Amino acid sequence: MKLKIILAASVALACTGEALAQNFNDPAEFKKQREQLSMKPQGPEGKPWAQHLGDGMVDTAKYKKDGPVTLCFSNAGVFNPWRVVGLNNLNAEAELHKDRIKELVVVDAEGKDEKQISDIEALVSGGRCDALIVSPNTTAALTPAVEAACGKLPVIVFDRGVNTQCPVTYIHPVGGYGFGITSGEFIASKLAKGDNVLALRIMPGVDVLETRYSAAKTIFDEAGINVIGSEFTGSDRAKTKSIVEDYINRGEKIEAIWMDAGDTATAALEAFEDAGLPYPVISGEDQQDFLRKWQSEKLTAVGPSYPTYQWRTAIIAALDVLDGKQVPGPEWVLPQPAITEDVLAEFVDERMPPLHYSLCGCQELPGYPERWGGKK
Repeated sequence: MKLKIILAASVALACTGEALAQNFNDPAEFKKQREQLSMKPQGPEGKPWAQHLGDGMVDTAKYKKDGPVTLCFSNAGVFNPWRVVGLNNLNAEAELHKDRIKELVVVDAEGKDEKQISDIEALVSGGRCDALIVSPNTTAALTPAVEAACGKLPVIVFDRGVNTQCPVTYIHPVGGYGFGITSGEFIASKLAKGDNVLALRIMPGVDVLETRYSAAKTIFDEAGINVIGSEFTGSDRAKTKSIVEDYINRGEKIEAIWMDAGDTATAALEAFEDAGLPYPVISGEDQQDFLRKWQSEKLTAVGPSYPTYQWRTAIIAALDVLDGKQVPGPEWVLPQPAITEDVLAEFVDERMPPLHYSLCGCQELPGYPERWGGKK
């Protein structure tokens, strides 16, 4: 199998057409994802990346292709540790299928909508791809490019969604509402009515991030908890700490920190340490530095997840489609576990780097743990 990663800048193309309306506060979807969080998955035991929730299946016989295939992957980017772990998962999963994958072409959009639109058009027009995997940078902007690609070859979308059902399947864990429900309910259970929570978010406009906040905000409002701020950090540790320091220095009382992604959770906690204040209740994620901090400082915390094992599923799905097998669809919904106090010790691994995501499902993949920056 040949792996080709394209990082060169592409000619930016303007996104034409009016952006599709996006609803990030959908009570029906909130209810559905709350139910899915406790649903028993179907599929092989102990392999959540190959499991699915629900019964919907899609026939892919028309896409069947014999012989070695070329898979193309348009990646939003590797601009945070979660995506670095995920890309390692995807490449390692592809290595398991060397007999079937002739070439894996990975194109990095570097977090730019215009570049990803151009990347997708180039991949499709090049005629080399037997299937296209897309992890969109933002939802509305990438929808037209994905729709155009669907008319040429099978498309599998994962991680972040688009506003169209044309892909063969859309792979994702339960979803943003599920993440927000898990973290929001935990924080609400630890706070009293009238207490304050500061919400720290990565960036606007991404469906799985917007719905995390929407779900948590709904729960906080119902519990009478005050959201004293909703701030974007850009996944920057220094900015995260500075934002929290500003609130502390203004005299704001912060009983809890809610985060839509946990990669800068320890930076937020440092602001409390420097101010000589007790740690707040906090929601982080499944990254190692947060889990270790939680364990050593006995934090009141929860680790909701958006598991990186979904990057494995993208390769599995593409190959199943090209084998003409039925796949879960139009959405392939994966289990979305959370790390809680009672299982915390199972996920702390001192061999792995601080920003490794523990629910990677990568422990038996080629090159583990070194490929992910770990030590044997």
